[in-house]
This record gives sequence, C-alpha cells and structure tokens, in this order.
Amino acid sequence: MDYRLDEIDRLALYYLGSDARNTTATEIAEQVNVSAGTVRNRINQLEQHGIIRGYPAHIDYERADGLLTGLYICSVSVSERDHLAREILDISGVVNVRDVMSGDDGLHVKVVGEDTTSLQRIASEIENLGVAIEDESLVKEEYHQPYHAYGPADATHTQPATNVLSLVGDAQVVDLTVTEDAPVAGRTLAEAKEQGLLGEDVLVVAIERGDDVVSANGRTEIRPGDLVSVFSPDGIRDDTLDGFGGAAAKRT
Repeated sequence: MDYRLDEIDRLALYYLGSDARNTTATEIAEQVNVSAGTVRNRINQLEQHGIIRGYPAHIDYERADGLLTGLYICSVSVSERDHLAREILDISGVVNVRDVMSGDDGLHVKVVGEDTTSLQRIASEIENLGVAIEDESLVKEEYHQPYHAYGPADATHTQPATNVLSLVGDAQVVDLTVTEDAPVAGRTLAEAKEQGLLGEDVLVVAIERGDDVVSANGRTEIRPGDLVSVFSPDGIRDDTLDGFGGAAAKRT
C-alpha cells in the first residue's frame, strides 16, 4: 500500500528539501510542534517507503575544480529507456540521468568533464550505446528550492490543501505504539470513543500496521503493535496516553 503523507511528513520534506545537511530532527520538531522522536520516526518511514531516496550534495563543479557541466537531450524509445539509462549512468563523467515523459526526447543526461574534449568523449560513449543525442548545452548555473506546497503557511504560494491539520498553539501530533495490555487494544475507534478512551478532541490521523497504512475510520480495530498517530488541538493528555498503554506507548 502506498504511504500516505500527512502534515508532519510534508513539513519534514519541506525543511529537508531546503537544507538537509544543516537541518536536525529537533529543529524540524520545533517548527512542527511535535517531538524530535516523532520527526525521526517519520523520516525513517519516508526513507523506507522510497519517498526520501537520499541526501545528495548540490556541487558546483566549476567552482570546485574548474570543470564543465553539460546537458545532453537524448532520443530513446520508451521500451529501452530503463536499461539504457542505467548503462549511460555507468559512463565515467555522467552524474545524473532523468527519464522524462516528453515524446522521443526521453533521457536528459547531465555530465561533468575537464574540457570540451572530455564532454565529447562522454557524448561518443553515449552514442556508442545506440542513443541519439538530439541537443546539447553547457550548464551555467542551477537553482534549487523545496516544494512550496509542503511548507508552512507563510512559505507557500498555493491554496492550502484540504484535510490538513493545523499545528499552531498547543496542537500536537504524537505517534503511539499500542501495547499488549492497552485499554484500546481490540476495540474499534468508535468503541474507544464511546468508552472514553479517546477524547472528543482527539483525532486518529493514521495507523501503521507492519508495512501497511490502515485506513482510520470508526470501524477500524486497534491492535497491539499498531503505530497510531493521534492529533489533538489542545495537546495529548495523560488519559489518552493511558488508553494506549501509558508512557510505554509514546514513541520518543
């Protein structure tokens, strides 16, 4: 099942996308109003589901060693793009290959070389694979920024998404692991509400069960071992923690 992002995930992606090297889980937690442990758990989940694929550095090769950066637009049939992209990536000097959904010009190849002769050598090796280079250019500068829609309200230029939880004031989202003897274990969310185990102001945002994300609705049964993300506009109270197994339930 696909991993479903919530506001914590999106804000974590925004701040990591802005400056992953100099952004700590504690700093993100302060912005999102959750614990640093919750942020670390979410980042781990995003990595495990392949949403965060790595933390590559943005390198200025010209400033580093006076190197040239080139961009080749290559024509490759759709059926051959995957394996040819991998073969091109093995060529010395190729640093990035993008499979683009744009007709015949399907592969964009970024290369780095000492001079134009080096770039021509790379181009020849690409063409020797049976790939036609339709256009080539030198890259002068690259600019990066995180996706605005994942950022806080004062950083986005788009309309706010629906079903997004506000984390201002005392609002809090906490990840809780259901213990074996937790009062909520074996009960549906509706039953937990009826029995006062979940306060009226408490909303279950998501339930992670093994590798799956379970849809959270009134009929959803809470099971021992579930990782349950709960939201409250007034903060998570001790009686809510007790329902999930007390202090042992809280992920820190």
